[in-house]
Amino acid sequence: MAVPLWLLLALLGCATAPDPALEETWEGWKSLHAKEYPAEAEATRREVWEQNLRRIQRHNRQEAEGQHSFRLAMNHHGDLTDEEFNQLLNGFSPARWDEPALTFKASAALKTPAEVDWRAKGYVTPVKNQGHCGSCWAFSATGALEGLVFNQTGKLVVLSEQNLIDCSWKLGNKGCQGGYMTRAFQYVHDNGGLNSELLYPYLGTDTSSCKYSPQDKAANCSAIWQVAQGSEAALEQAVATVGPVSVAVDASSFHFHFYKSGIFSSRFCSQEVNHGMLAVGYGRSQQPGHNASFWILKNSWSERWGEQGYIRLLKGADNLCGVANQASFPVL
Repeated sequence: MAVPLWLLLALLGCATAPDPALEETWEGWKSLHAKEYPAEAEATRREVWEQNLRRIQRHNRQEAEGQHSFRLAMNHHGDLTDEEFNQLLNGFSPARWDEPALTFKASAALKTPAEVDWRAKGYVTPVKNQGHCGSCWAFSATGALEGLVFNQTGKLVVLSEQNLIDCSWKLGNKGCQGGYMTRAFQYVHDNGGLNSELLYPYLGTDTSSCKYSPQDKAANCSAIWQVAQGSEAALEQAVATVGPVSVAVDASSFHFHFYKSGIFSSRFCSQEVNHGMLAVGYGRSQQPGHNASFWILKNSWSERWGEQGYIRLLKGADNLCGVANQASFPVL
């Protein structure tokens, strides 16, 4: 549900006249992302876009001076306020940790590789786009299940988020209003399967009835593991030994919304997670002045966000953005 125009105007405060110097840039951005507005809304949307653009430019000037390790860029969500962005796109609900689940703990005896990237091994499907639906939890869950299917069969099958959105309400998931990866896995377990994206395509809405087809199941799982809460060491071992792992992060900051490249590290990140993503690996930057470890996280905001749809998040920094607070994965 979008923020009503009257509320948007209140959030912005007094409207300012559009900057004529940005006219061509604004029209180009609208054309690139196929944006069209009712006449009464365009001026307000443009003001939001201009404010976002100025904040992006200010951050990038600071980055050029060495104040930040990552850059921002205008993207297809540039006409949204921070409040709207969080309302529309961040749909992960932190689960209670008293749910019955197996816990994956760090082992002192286990030695992990210095770098892991499951994309290079064929475990990861192309980046998807959740649209204006808080279904990140479903995309995170299908990502972990896609890796599991590949590990078992050698075949990379794109799985259906819409199947999870339509069919897992009884487990406490709420479609576009948010949900849990563990409960998505539980649905697949209880249901005895999940359909493919090809058979059950994504609509980006939560008003459809469940259309699961048992004879066409493309994935399954027999158990759900949760990674020891807050332990980056346990998360590293899980990612290294299992494959892609579902995680949640605090993605509520302006910097996260417009992240473009580099290793993300922000004091605006909290431990309150609100967005489901997929940890597909980790590595270490060797660039001068940026010798840092990072997580490789797959997002569901299209390839137009971040590094072709991915973010490198600073690793080993006291659980930045709560990345290890709600990690989980399915097994067969």
